[in-house]
Amino acid sequence: MKQLFIKQKVFSLSGKFTVKDQHENDVYLVEGSFMQIPKTYSIMDTARNEVALITKKVLSLLPKFYVEVEGQEVLTIQKELSLFKARYSVNAVGVEIEGNWWDMQFAVKQHGEVIGQVSKEWFTWGDSYKVEVLKDDMEKIIIAIVIAIDCVKADQDAAASV
Repeated sequence: MKQLFIKQKVFSLSGKFTVKDQHENDVYLVEGSFMQIPKTYSIMDTARNEVALITKKVLSLLPKFYVEVEGQEVLTIQKELSLFKARYSVNAVGVEIEGNWWDMQFAVKQHGEVIGQVSKEWFTWGDSYKVEVLKDDMEKIIIAIVIAIDCVKADQDAAASV
């Protein structure tokens, strides 16, 4: 099992942050586009090779996000039409998310087997998540899922504050 930690900087306009291992070493770099359409988040390895891309669809009635890992679309997150509370659906190829993903407490499963666990770290400055990867070859997909869900939450929070 590999543990990774995502800690976002609260006042970072560009959306730059790192994913670290349990020894505080950088594993991935994440950069959000600033003042660019469409809004994207690029996930890169430490050599700055892009391993995943999260893109917010432009000109859509309801917000929709696409997640690509190594050039393959693996996940979409779309807001559903509802009157009182924001509802989103997550559609992933070959994986399912079980638990409370809106509060960042969930498991990522592949064919019924848990391949990753995500939990929000409380009482920290900024959003911090602990990600346990149980299947090494799915690491990039799990990290992309966590960052994509966090992007959706940030987008929802920004829309609610307007």
